[in-house]
Amino acid sequence: MEQDVFLGDSPVRIVAIGAGNRTNKYLEYVRMHPDRLQLVGVVEVNANRMQRIAEEFKLDSNHCFADYNDFFAHPLPADAVLIATPENLHYDPCIKAIEAGYHVLLEKPIAQTLEECNDIAVRAQRKGVLVGVCHVLRYHPYFMKIKEIVDSDELGAVISINHTASVGLDRSLHGFVRGLWSKEENTNPMLIAKCCHDIDLLLWLTRTPCKRLTSFGSLRWFRSENAPMNSSDRCINCHIEAKCPYSAVDLYYNRRDWISNFDIPEGRTLNEVLLEELRHGRYGRCVFHCDNDVVDHQILSMEMESGVTVNFSMDIFTSDDCRETHVKLTHGEIDGNEVRLRVRKFRDNEERVFDFSHISKKPFHAGADLKLVDDFVKALSCKEHKLRTSIENSVESHRICYEAERSRLTGKTIELGSYS
Repeated sequence: MEQDVFLGDSPVRIVAIGAGNRTNKYLEYVRMHPDRLQLVGVVEVNANRMQRIAEEFKLDSNHCFADYNDFFAHPLPADAVLIATPENLHYDPCIKAIEAGYHVLLEKPIAQTLEECNDIAVRAQRKGVLVGVCHVLRYHPYFMKIKEIVDSDELGAVISINHTASVGLDRSLHGFVRGLWSKEENTNPMLIAKCCHDIDLLLWLTRTPCKRLTSFGSLRWFRSENAPMNSSDRCINCHIEAKCPYSAVDLYYNRRDWISNFDIPEGRTLNEVLLEELRHGRYGRCVFHCDNDVVDHQILSMEMESGVTVNFSMDIFTSDDCRETHVKLTHGEIDGNEVRLRVRKFRDNEERVFDFSHISKKPFHAGADLKLVDDFVKALSCKEHKLRTSIENSVESHRICYEAERSRLTGKTIELGSYS
């Protein structure tokens, strides 16, 4: 199919490839603004999820596909596709969408290798379609405020940045120890899978390419040799479960956390599904007896071409799931934890505090998910509107993540030249 890149005043028509948690978040924009964005098709291997989306958005059965290859063999009249499949299934449907002439809103990470990431960017430019990557931090009010202050030059030039991503123990056990992101060969290294948002943010703030980097980290704790004596391979059968801080029984069954991706088939209850998972599924396994290999802590140090230095730390052994940022500039400093942002000028010790507590727990990343979709829709509808998360910027942040992994594995400092 061939189409104009910019679509004018009519609603953007989109097909969702993948109908999991992230897609449902982005589809809230369709629910709120049907005059701007219209869902016209869905591709989803899970029949329950597909049916749920089809019923809510009144999709005909011939607009629902279990396999994206079937969709591309019988393309729908649409303007764009949203790709939110598991991350090891981003590259192929994205390339097929580009070659079919669709614009693409692509969940991060872009792909599983730097070469694949770059190939997507090159093909999109050649085909004349937009590919936006879902780096939501660029749309979050807290991080937008940091960017606004840095760009205003009121505090002078950036000298250095310290940034910490506290992933949080519950999230990490669910996703990176027991879950789908636990093995690099199936998904990606930790910095790509979880922290490419953070690297994108740091590039956005410094406005300069990375010159050299070095990185350290390992899978320190969740290994079989660290299992408590006489522990079971499943939490539900373990005699120390009641005192274990990593208990799957406590996380899923008692506290009911991180259960949104557990599908409940018709005729079954949530309790039945959870007990079945605890007894036989991957999420009921002891964290010391999983097949995980991604790191549980990592640091990355970068020297930018401007001379700015950046230190980034990723840790999973934290109670909170948050980010802390400290920007040091020639005339002041900025520091915050996503809830409270403090801005201090050196002259006269002037201090301002911005309170984001009223939005910190709001859904959709405090509205950032919806702003991201809105930006994509506007970019397709207006020639003058430039997408904030272009594929070119995203490739560069992904490049740093892949090079950081190379540095971690080799113990070498990596010199970065231009990539082509």
